[in-house]
Amino acid sequence: MTARFPLLHLTSAAAIGISLATLGSTAQAATEWDMPTPYGDMTFHTVNIREFADEVREATDGELDITVHSNGSLIGHAEIKNSVRRGIVPIGELIMSRLANENPIFEVDSVPYLASSYEDAQTLWEASREVIAEELAEQQLRLLFAVPWPPQGIYTNQAIESGDDLKNLSMRAYNTASERIAQLVGAVPTQVEVPDIPTAFSTGRVDAMITSPATGADTKAWDYLSHFNHAQLWLPKNMVIVSEKAFSRLDEATQQAVLDAAAEAETRGWEMSRQETDDALAVLKENGIEVSEPTPELAELLKEIGATMTEEWAGRAGDQGAAILEAYEAARD
Repeated sequence: MTARFPLLHLTSAAAIGISLATLGSTAQAATEWDMPTPYGDMTFHTVNIREFADEVREATDGELDITVHSNGSLIGHAEIKNSVRRGIVPIGELIMSRLANENPIFEVDSVPYLASSYEDAQTLWEASREVIAEELAEQQLRLLFAVPWPPQGIYTNQAIESGDDLKNLSMRAYNTASERIAQLVGAVPTQVEVPDIPTAFSTGRVDAMITSPATGADTKAWDYLSHFNHAQLWLPKNMVIVSEKAFSRLDEATQQAVLDAAAEAETRGWEMSRQETDDALAVLKENGIEVSEPTPELAELLKEIGATMTEEWAGRAGDQGAAILEAYEAARD
């Protein structure tokens, strides 16, 4: 009888120890972040972001686990920024120029021919990043990284020789810049998100669109149109933002892991974008899309529109815009 009491005592102590260990494990459970993104799994932006999430998970030994919800499946594109700001989700991706109505500096990368090559786009980003980050910080949002789409061109169902060929067409728009350029060429801008593009064309809602070779390849443009004019108008960027409140809750080592992975994702993303341009153009051609360059007449019109829109943007962007343009021109010189 007496021998059993120590055993019971030990058994109880062991049970208590196991319970405490369980409680300790629960207290130290991994932080889980849901991350909405607007584009499909095959889009290189989404591929890059999944790599970012994997790198964060690996660097933190699973202490920060980011689950990527692609293609607007968790939150629609238009609501991602405000959802992060309001704390509905801690992190998200969106195209930067969607915020142009808040502040024109967010569409600096969507002014036609202000920066139409990767080299100029990189210089423009370096000139504008700090201003954009500061603007986001005022809303308790932290800019983690940004990656450009391939240069934007014009998709249609017929060859485009001049501006007259675009007049009265219903043109898909995704930001204020694409809306404005549609207006200036005499087309009718129509807001359409990427997942809805094939349906919009097949139902006659739109006749043309300005977007990248990548989007055309991802949405199988050859199923609903025939021509792509590689006008290389601008290189809009997607950016990844995080709630400063959510970020501040992470310990210092985890914060650094996120920042390191973000820097890697930005470098990798720009390289992926360059490669995507070549690959997507090849895919379009292989599937019967006629890829062309602007005729001299069309090029002249687009350059004039670019000059007009640059002047308009500078007027709207005020001192912040002037600072960006000054830094950009100084870096190019």
